[in-house]
Amino acid sequence: MNAIPLTPADPSAVLTIARAWAGTPYLHQSSVQGVGCDCLGLARGIWRALHGDEPWEVPPYSRDWGEAGRREVLAEAARAALIEISLDAAGPGTLILFHMAPGVPAKHCGLLGESVMRPSLIHAYDRSGVVEEAFTPTWSRRASFAFQFPSAPTEVI
Repeated sequence: MNAIPLTPADPSAVLTIARAWAGTPYLHQSSVQGVGCDCLGLARGIWRALHGDEPWEVPPYSRDWGEAGRREVLAEAARAALIEISLDAAGPGTLILFHMAPGVPAKHCGLLGESVMRPSLIHAYDRSGVVEEAFTPTWSRRASFAFQFPSAPTEVI
């Protein structure tokens, strides 16, 4: 089977979609713009705005950033539908996955934004909802995986 190379979506379109979610309250396992979402819900909402229905149902997942285990479930799911790139190649509109503690799987994600002076991060988290804030060295140190949304949906088998 020959894989068809994917073309990344327009970063400005991805950022416009992500920024439209600003102010959406945090709600674990939700993905409804203006009503509630978590970090994965934001990424799911961007997918739906670009491509329509998601290619699979998201199974229940815990809020625990310190969850034990070596399997990178979030990264594996992203690889099934998005375009993985190196962290060095990440730019505006790139979905970044974060390890929130050493030795645990990546459990948080957000979009690299852009600002006049420095990069930003658009993400959802408890007590803040969807916000855009500075992509600080603290976030940069935790960045573990980088993915671009494709311009056309992938076929998930």
